[in-house]
Amino acid sequence: MKIVLLGATRGMGRSLARLCARRGDAVALLGRERDEIARSARDLVALGAGAVAQGICDLDDPARFGPALAAAADALGGLDAVVLSAADFARPADLDADPARAVRLATRNFAHSIAFLEAARVRLLAHGGGTLCVFSSVAGDRARKATGIYGATKAGLSHYAVSLDLRDRPRGLRVVLVKPGFVRTGMTADLPVPPFAGEPDAVARRVLRAIDRGWPVVYAPPIWRLVMLVIRTLPRFVMRRAEF
Repeated sequence: MKIVLLGATRGMGRSLARLCARRGDAVALLGRERDEIARSARDLVALGAGAVAQGICDLDDPARFGPALAAAADALGGLDAVVLSAADFARPADLDADPARAVRLATRNFAHSIAFLEAARVRLLAHGGGTLCVFSSVAGDRARKATGIYGATKAGLSHYAVSLDLRDRPRGLRVVLVKPGFVRTGMTADLPVPPFAGEPDAVARRVLRAIDRGWPVVYAPPIWRLVMLVIRTLPRFVMRRAEF
């Protein structure tokens, strides 16, 4: 497989890139920090990746999306899959104190994420199709006190991904929507760890299986599908009192 990943220098994206490398896939890493990308690329080469390409691509700079994807496709000789795992995160209390930070988070996680995915969608369809893997979150399944703007962006991203799959799968584009629950990564390091917390490597194995098989929606760890099924049924007066 020839796969490009934006957000694969840390967390779940990094684990997914390493799994792809171990089985010999050709991987293109996109990110905003050149040194981190180079370090991750060396790691993937050592793991046995069929080929490794690197490119600078920042969710704050939509003008770079198209050129970065084109350069990745040229380096790998085409693209079979594009993965977006990059995202911004902040607690609601932190965003309350910094309105500009709130705008940046909403822009990165929603408007610019969709702009990147649209650029990838157009490229994949122009070359016969492929797989578009979108990392959203269970935070988008139900509004809660703790999710705030972050959850709202993920709800919108999930809606977009499902709509895209309904429209474009008949044309050869498989959209895989990933909804991680709480996963122990750098992004969640300062948060209380709830039950059913996942590990990046286990989540990545499930995501790679979903990419290979074209599953339209995947919860990871799987138990979060049931957890969110329960949470979605709770009445609003309970949600007002709940602290999760």
